[in-house]
Amino acid sequence: MRIYISGAITKDKSFYRRFLNAESDLKRQGHDVINPAKIGKVLPKKMDYEEYMSIDLFLLDMCEAICLLQGWENSEGAKREFEFAKANNKKIFYQRSAKR
Repeated sequence: MRIYISGAITKDKSFYRRFLNAESDLKRQGHDVINPAKIGKVLPKKMDYEEYMSIDLFLLDMCEAICLLQGWENSEGAKREFEFAKANNKKIFYQRSAKR
């Protein structure tokens, strides 16, 4: 199954590590993973928030499911991704425990 990782990025200094850990866990379970934290590293720095969101929602649309990392409720972007996933009948998974 292809799974999109969603969670807080903007105000979380450890977001990159958390997304990488989630990606590793999901891959170990045999899933294909889209990690927006990695993709964001190769995009132009002068993109605005809505441009990033349009790319993220496009990538999420290519997936069968979304995995919401702990604390996703504190992110406006992750909440938008959750609503998009719900409206488009994606499977929704929640991270069980945070890695340190």
